[in-house]
Amino acid sequence: MKKAFYLLALLAVFTISCTPQKPNPENQTVMKPEKNDDGEWDIDVIDTQYDYFLNAIAKPMSMYTESYLKTRNQFLVSEWNSYYYSGRYRNVIESAIDYDPNENYGLKFEYKLYQVFAYVHWKYGLRMQGLSATDRR
Repeated sequence: MKKAFYLLALLAVFTISCTPQKPNPENQTVMKPEKNDDGEWDIDVIDTQYDYFLNAIAKPMSMYTESYLKTRNQFLVSEWNSYYYSGRYRNVIESAIDYDPNENYGLKFEYKLYQVFAYVHWKYGLRMQGLSATDRR
């Protein structure tokens, strides 16, 4: 009887430890767009190579329209967040992105956000389906 009790207890512990855990919203990081001192939407990327990428590798902002970037960013943010919440690419994607497609962020913000996805592809090889073929370098 004692052995059966220990066996059931062990089985219960094993079952509980193998149950998938729901994500804890308190432990999740969400990157939110913020306005800078000039009242414009801005995004800060801490990786030092991002500025190099933006200035030397990325296509210039004049190559894009705001509506094109907004459409791409909606798809890319959705893809990014699905990777984050599923736990895929955890070594690259450390936060979700809070992006409101109804907000008018402006061309500069949309460009910088789009280039974040292009940069992650360039640096880490993470394939993002929403990137145009010319931005996959």
